[in-house]
Amino acid sequence: MNENLSLGRIAGIHVGLNWSLLVVAALIAWSIATGILPAAAPGQTTAAYWTAGVVSAFVYLASLLAHELAHSIVATRRGVKVEGITLWLFGGVSRFNTESSSPGAQALITFVGPLTSLLLGAVFLLASVVVGGGANSALASASLAWLGYINILLGVFNLLPAFPLDGGRILQSLIWRGTGDRLRATRIAARIGMVFAYLFIAYGLITFFAAGSIIGGVWAVFLGWFLLSAARAEEAGGLIRQALSGISVAEVMTPNPVQAPDDISVDEALHSYVLTSRHSTFPTHDASGRLSGLLTMAALKNVAPDARPTTRIKEIICPLDRVSTASPAEPATNLLNVSDGCSDGRTLVIDNGQLVGIISPSDVSRLMQRSLSG
Repeated sequence: MNENLSLGRIAGIHVGLNWSLLVVAALIAWSIATGILPAAAPGQTTAAYWTAGVVSAFVYLASLLAHELAHSIVATRRGVKVEGITLWLFGGVSRFNTESSSPGAQALITFVGPLTSLLLGAVFLLASVVVGGGANSALASASLAWLGYINILLGVFNLLPAFPLDGGRILQSLIWRGTGDRLRATRIAARIGMVFAYLFIAYGLITFFAAGSIIGGVWAVFLGWFLLSAARAEEAGGLIRQALSGISVAEVMTPNPVQAPDDISVDEALHSYVLTSRHSTFPTHDASGRLSGLLTMAALKNVAPDARPTTRIKEIICPLDRVSTASPAEPATNLLNVSDGCSDGRTLVIDNGQLVGIISPSDVSRLMQRSLSG
């Protein structure tokens, strides 16, 4: 689910997409233009069908984004740090750097996503009725009706108690509230999610071999496999969080990291910092000394050798708003939610506005090994 294209910020939340979403959008547009709309609104031109299909596909993607934004906005208001949103093959995912503090908050953050989809579905269906089904409006009405049904389907599907779908997370919240044990709730919800995953896989195989539905069967198997992998990962993550409980960020970080000015050239950065240090990643600061971002080895490698003398590192750094940050007193479990992104999984530790440390994925891995072996 790595981000391939940044879409900027909406309501202060970073939004990006994975290339797989473009494939899905093309398939949706093709399906609407060649199958759904010709049957629902016959007599239109091919160009009209394709125009409506492409527009409907992009409106559907906007609906997916609205679903994830609902999660992220409520999470932010509940004190959860949101890293961003990535839209991909199976819809979207909101990435949180910290966890909700109570089962009630988690349930609310989770439920607003399907609720948004259901409300959008109702609005599109109502708009379809208002537009009407006359000769001049049949295409628009059919497109709106499809958007209504697909959003309602999205909302209902996400409410299935198949962890880590939204319904599974709501189930986890209810179990957490009833038992008072978050880890136990995660384990139970994950096991239930695995049952649903196996059911999806079985349904896909039956559909494929018995009914001869190649696309539907393969899609169901793939979805079941994804849910199975995600449920297992959530269960393992719960055990790791238990092992890391009580450990702070300050105990993991490398203190006082070497910083590089962001106005030097890539060539100078290589010779003055990379080749003279055991580190491969450097926080950067601007001319006034303010933290500006993170210089990674991956970014340096992407600069052609002949462009290194003239390219400033400020042009290639991972900007500060794309880098995960934490305070020294935060629990180390928050580090488990950091995605790679352009920061290569690094977290900058900031205390009272000052950079005091940096954490790499290998630091977290070593901590996990010590905690689990102990």
